[in-house]
Amino acid sequence: MTGAGPERLGGTMSPSAPPPEREHVESDDVGVLPQVRRSTRWSRIWRPFWVLPLLFVAVATVVGALLPEWEKTFDEHLPFVFQGGADGARGMLSTIAGAMISVTGLVFSITMVVVQLASSQFSPRVLSDFLSSRITQSTLGIFAATFTYALTVLRSVRGASGEESFVPQLSVTLGFLLVLASVGTFLAFIQHITTSIQVSSIVSHLGDRTMSVIDRYFPAADEPAALRPDLPWEPADAEPMLQLESVEHGYVVEVAYRRLVDWAVEHDATVEVRTPVGRYVTEGAPAIRVWGLSLPERRVVLAGGQEESASELVSRYALDVLRRSVVVEQDRAFNQDPALGVRKLVDIAERALSPGINDPTTASQVANELHRVLRLLVTRRDLPSVVARNGVPRLVHQPQRIPELIDLSLEELLHYAEGSLQVPRQVLFIIERLRPVALPEYAEVLDHWERVAEQIVQRARPDTEQAPTRRSG
Repeated sequence: MTGAGPERLGGTMSPSAPPPEREHVESDDVGVLPQVRRSTRWSRIWRPFWVLPLLFVAVATVVGALLPEWEKTFDEHLPFVFQGGADGARGMLSTIAGAMISVTGLVFSITMVVVQLASSQFSPRVLSDFLSSRITQSTLGIFAATFTYALTVLRSVRGASGEESFVPQLSVTLGFLLVLASVGTFLAFIQHITTSIQVSSIVSHLGDRTMSVIDRYFPAADEPAALRPDLPWEPADAEPMLQLESVEHGYVVEVAYRRLVDWAVEHDATVEVRTPVGRYVTEGAPAIRVWGLSLPERRVVLAGGQEESASELVSRYALDVLRRSVVVEQDRAFNQDPALGVRKLVDIAERALSPGINDPTTASQVANELHRVLRLLVTRRDLPSVVARNGVPRLVHQPQRIPELIDLSLEELLHYAEGSLQVPRQVLFIIERLRPVALPEYAEVLDHWERVAEQIVQRARPDTEQAPTRRSG
């Protein structure tokens, strides 16, 4: 999942030393499950880029249609609002509508240029962070809403100046206020894009989100849940097994761990999640296996189209709960995926070290942010892969492992830094700073990458060159 296997840069390394034997703590093993923030259906509704601008346009259209009708109930001329006649109102609303649609096109063009620049300069995987910005969405939304509002109110102006007419004074004044709001939003948008495309801003934002996920995902070293030993578990050969296959393709972005444990306890079974969070799954791939149910056959496999024929089995065991517990989407998400932030940071460093860009200083900035992430990682413990309740295994899953995240952070970074001095020296500095705070079980993986970085420095530096000090970048 994290792109790191036993074969490592600079030689083959044996698996990391196992963590020290953990003290057994009598408690509900559900406590070892990661405290992650699951996305709700409401949050998924608001995720697409077009939803917020569309809401702005809808509200502006409704207000532009209803407010003039309400103003028709007024019997007297209102002070302190628009005082012009029908011709002046039409001219003002027409000017607002024409200007807003032009500026909306300008904002859209600027957005596309920034998106293209970020994609080519950093990584295509950072586009979602930029497009999810509420400032960008609000800017397009208020410009489009002002345009729509002006056209909607324009149809309510009746007559001409000098004769009997109807001018919605409040509506026209509100249009002017929307123009002022659009100007302020445009200034905020310019400020936002000038800072959001800076490498320091992008890297720091990714680092903050990654550390937030790590803090919720991995337990602290001194927490009772982190001290529990991993339970051995192997299904019996004769035990009936139910397999649910994936009905869609994409990345696993969420697993409702506690819901699966509750379901397993209710049906006295053991649930095995075959695909971990962050991995790609195809249609027909094994998604969930359940052991311990009373089945008509020893092995039952249910694909998406076969569940109607096995409706009795589906209803008896509420198998739809299992399917809803594993969420698959087209793109990875931060909710339960610590490796995603590390992957994006490493992608930026790789792009900076490519021959077409050749910017080791940017890669060094990424290394500094990875230092923040690794400093938190090496103080946490891995999650157990078997979760029990009352001593009975109820959930078997494949959590992300801290040594794999360390590999992901340093392996490709050092591979593309071959022939460079700045990045390997920065890695040596990082490892030196990690050692005092790292748990003993991570010493071996840090030793390995320290040796690899030292070898790269030796190959990049001529034998006759003597470096008086080790530089930190």
